[in-house]
Amino acid sequence: MSDPADILDAAFQRATINLNHSLVADSRIRDNVEYVAGNVANKAGVRLLMACLLAKIHNPSVDVRKPYTKIGGVDSFSGRKYDENYVTDFINLHSLPCNSTSAFLTPAFRNRNAPLVPGLELEGRPAQLYVDVLQLLDDVHHKRVEPESLLAEIIRWLLINRNEQQQRIESLLRVLRTTQDAIPLSSEAIVSLVEKHMTLKGTSRLPVLIVAAAYQAAGPYLGERTLPLQAHNAADIQTGALGDVEIMLADDSQVVTSYEMKDRRVSRGDIDRALQKLEKSKIRVDNYIFVTTDRIDENVQEYARSLYAQTDGIEFIILDCIGFLRHYLHLFHRHRAVFLEAYQSLILAEPSSSVSQAVKEAFLSMRQVAEEG
Repeated sequence: MSDPADILDAAFQRATINLNHSLVADSRIRDNVEYVAGNVANKAGVRLLMACLLAKIHNPSVDVRKPYTKIGGVDSFSGRKYDENYVTDFINLHSLPCNSTSAFLTPAFRNRNAPLVPGLELEGRPAQLYVDVLQLLDDVHHKRVEPESLLAEIIRWLLINRNEQQQRIESLLRVLRTTQDAIPLSSEAIVSLVEKHMTLKGTSRLPVLIVAAAYQAAGPYLGERTLPLQAHNAADIQTGALGDVEIMLADDSQVVTSYEMKDRRVSRGDIDRALQKLEKSKIRVDNYIFVTTDRIDENVQEYARSLYAQTDGIEFIILDCIGFLRHYLHLFHRHRAVFLEAYQSLILAEPSSSVSQAVKEAFLSMRQVAEEG
């Protein structure tokens, strides 16, 4: 019985060698794989397939349609275990365009106790994706396709999609380089660029990147640095982080400032939860800063200010995201181009599950238009 990691590596090698040739003979199965692996809106299906196929290859006695131990019997298995223990690392290693978290945490595939068979109604969109996923599992079960070939075919399409996305980004970056000799964007032009970009759908991660980029650019002058950013969907209770961006002194390991981002109005409950986190962590920060993209409630702001005396010197404050950016860029006006490059790099480095390919491409296109203008 091969190790699951070795199985994935063998499928990757096979997919790489045959990148321009399908590994599946049946045209309907090929079409289903292409649709599921290439679906931009929903990546849960492809992760589930990879986990189930990996389990089937690792242990041929299991039923590929039964990735839940609650089903019972000797042929059921934990698809989530295969997904989290092996598929996650494989996806990250090869930068494949998939969700960063397990498919078994999504509404369609969470907490089920019945086999995944054709005709089963699953919650999620697009509906056709789930129809195709169930059909592909059925194809493996009835031996219309070998699990090894199907896994390699899925990876082949993920590699094709990854390469196409990288090529589009590289093309946009080449166009941007033609504007390098132009006058650098003004601070206000950068604010306008970021503000317009944030109006797009799926940009809730951007405030985190704005603050992180600000400290990357200004850190050498402030004597401060940021801790590595946690994943977009990682809960603070799991990571042990105090907030979304944590700031430390350059020559120390103590967190001195914590930023927590909200794409809604900050509530008094948010502040109380921050107090509880600080109490449990036993870490004393100088500042706990909320950054919001919504309106600031003055009563909540007053409550935040009142905690300075009660906490013996920890300052709580709520800042408007764009207001923070505007003040920062004018304060460090001569380093605004450094900020913009740092911000762009952070956007492009984010996994597609937190900053989509469309949002990345839109930023590069919008920046090009701004610089040419």
